[in-house]
Amino acid sequence: MDNNSQKGRARLGSRLGFILLSAGCAIGVGNVWKFPWMVGQYGGGIFVLLYLVFLVIMGLPVMTMEFSLGRASRKSPICLYDELPGHKAFRVHGWVSFIGMYVLMMFYTVVTGWMLYYFFNTATGSFEAMGGAVTSSFSEMLADPVSMTVCTVIVVLAGFLVNSFGVEKGLERVTKVMMIALLVLMVVLAVYCCTLRGAGEGLLFYLVPDINKMLDAGIINVISGAMLQALFTLSLGIGTMAIFGSYIGKERALLGESANVAALDTFVALVSGFIIFPACFTYAGGVTTAGPGLIFSVLPAIFNDMPFGRLCGSLFFVFMSFAAFSTILAVFEGILACTMDKFGWSRKKACIVNGVLILLLSIPCVLGFNVWSGFAPLGKNIQDWEDFFVSYLLLPLGSLAYIIYCTNKRIGWGFDNLMNEANQGEGLKVKRWMYGYMKYVLPVIMVIVFVFGLLSFFGVTF
Repeated sequence: MDNNSQKGRARLGSRLGFILLSAGCAIGVGNVWKFPWMVGQYGGGIFVLLYLVFLVIMGLPVMTMEFSLGRASRKSPICLYDELPGHKAFRVHGWVSFIGMYVLMMFYTVVTGWMLYYFFNTATGSFEAMGGAVTSSFSEMLADPVSMTVCTVIVVLAGFLVNSFGVEKGLERVTKVMMIALLVLMVVLAVYCCTLRGAGEGLLFYLVPDINKMLDAGIINVISGAMLQALFTLSLGIGTMAIFGSYIGKERALLGESANVAALDTFVALVSGFIIFPACFTYAGGVTTAGPGLIFSVLPAIFNDMPFGRLCGSLFFVFMSFAAFSTILAVFEGILACTMDKFGWSRKKACIVNGVLILLLSIPCVLGFNVWSGFAPLGKNIQDWEDFFVSYLLLPLGSLAYIIYCTNKRIGWGFDNLMNEANQGEGLKVKRWMYGYMKYVLPVIMVIVFVFGLLSFFGVTF
């Protein structure tokens, strides 16, 4: 145990726990829900290739920075700037990150509740009994505030209950089980779906780059979509990765650990495509441009037509639930760590207060699809605006703040401190030649992501 790990800071029990927890935070609906339908909309394999490139050149450096700041400070995002050198203005980012975690949970708890709803109705045969009408199940669910509220309450209560047992005995233990089960379920379903009669055509669409499809979708749109997805899928910029960095020792270099987390996150995203596209090309005539409804409208109908469809559908929504809930647990821990660090609360008190707050703050998202559906500024509902704050503002701008802080010695931590912290231990290390790229190129890329994100949110396409 390193000397800095004193101060009463909680510790993770193993390196595997750290990797699975960090990957669990990154792995969520962005991998299993958003990634496949973006592949479908943006031309198949060419989007996958661009996504992987941006994951390496954007995701790995920023994740390494977050881990390093957390491990060096042994504090949550709201307090880490107090422990490290740099201009006081960066503390604003700490508070914004804290607020961002709340906003993320205001709609992510609701989305996770959707997964539970779909698992229950698939497992009990309710969707099977609906026959062809199952394609309308998503809109019917959204119109029912009671069902959505009940599912959201279950998610919030279960999340804070797990986290109340502590980092190692609660969060790490449960996440390990969920992540291992998620990976096994995904591989089993992917192998089965790849044996379907339309699997070959679906896999060709998914994996083979097609320049013509890219041109049809618009080159700028495809590139910006891949950039945004690479940033979104790793949950960077709001400090959740810094939390887990604060819980680990110095036995492993952090660029290597970031690569491990990104690889696991990417594996889940890619394998989800091996499930969805063969099924779509076999049972839905290649329906791959259905947008978000691909998961909630198209796939339930496909499962109804498949051999062993109820079993496959149940397993699919189980791992969807695990993917979403792993993110819930990780961000809840971030919120708890911030309130315990800043206000000196016990874990029990932090769980109770934050549990009540998150429950109340989630209600507007639920009602935004039904009772308050008329409230839609610029045609965007409440969930859209909550997602806008986190995904389109906080992720790119928060990542930019970390980049500036970690590469500018005059106003921040500086690259030398970043290298010294990130390179402690065994594994892949940050190199001196990366300084120019991180200081001058990476900020420009992040600004481009921010601008493209704003344009896409407000409907500007190229």
